Amino acid sequence: MKILVTGGCGFIGSNFIHYILKNTDHELINLDALTYSGNPDNLTDIEKNKNYSFVHGRIEDKKLVSGLVQDVDYLVNFAAESHVDRSILDPTPFIVTNIEGTVALLEACRKSNIKKFVHISTDEVYGELGETGKFIETLPMLPNSPYSASKASADLIIRAYHETYDLPVVTARPSNNYGYYQYPEKFIPLIITNLLEDKPVPVYGEGKNIRDWIFVEDCCAGIATILDRGKNGEVYNVGGESEKRNIDIVKIILKLLGKNESYIKFVKDRPGHDYRYALDNTKIKKDLGWAPKVNLEAGLAKTVDWYKNNSIWWKPLKERLERENRGFWS
Repeated sequence: MKILVTGGCGFIGSNFIHYILKNTDHELINLDALTYSGNPDNLTDIEKNKNYSFVHGRIEDKKLVSGLVQDVDYLVNFAAESHVDRSILDPTPFIVTNIEGTVALLEACRKSNIKKFVHISTDEVYGELGETGKFIETLPMLPNSPYSASKASADLIIRAYHETYDLPVVTARPSNNYGYYQYPEKFIPLIITNLLEDKPVPVYGEGKNIRDWIFVEDCCAGIATILDRGKNGEVYNVGGESEKRNIDIVKIILKLLGKNESYIKFVKDRPGHDYRYALDNTKIKKDLGWAPKVNLEAGLAKTVDWYKNNSIWWKPLKERLERENRGFWS
């Protein structure tokens, strides 16, 4: 099996490449534009693997994408602009990559013999939940940020290509990922790296926003399951079943690093900040037999240890963020 992975130098994409190379003998081609969050250092340990190759380029490059797709059996699309706060400052790159780039990939697949296109979406396309209930795959999409709107647009275009052209597409909607190689502007790595540098940790509003967290290795296993057994035309939630308020995540990490709550700094909430996300995993459990294995406390402990032991990876990225004055997250 030969797989084209787009955005494979990003957070989830690089973890997925590690997962596939560790657990299968599949051949992988990684197409990545190496934008600010696409870091080739995420994959230095597998650069010489005979089943891995890298191509530098953008998914909007129709000629490049068309040539690559002709030579693979499957495509897994992680490539995306994914930071909510950046989308609020400037939505344009999100439209270009997340919508136009997805169309370029779909067109290339439509003109090839691709066996399956797996698109990585997000739980944010659903909008927000109240105090109770969970998102199921058949709910309407009600995105509230330019980022989530661009992802919802891509989801609808993908559905249209399946209905119109019978393209073999499947969509995965994961909950909030955390774990190794996550860019340090994001919520959990920002907390960890700030505390490792003995700096305060900013928390939006009162920290009461709730997210369903999934350890990235669990998410990669879920995506691999969808690649292997997911039914064409379907959407699958990939939830972590670990709901927590943001402030509670901060407190767990404070405890893991032996810090007290004086490090917490509440800051003005961002516009359109969804209150709660939670995914219902019934469909993927029943139809594909997948469920998350790593509980939140264990996953956070693994993540904290990784950042403690890999400052050579995150410190240059943190310094760049500080030069750009980007101390925010989603």
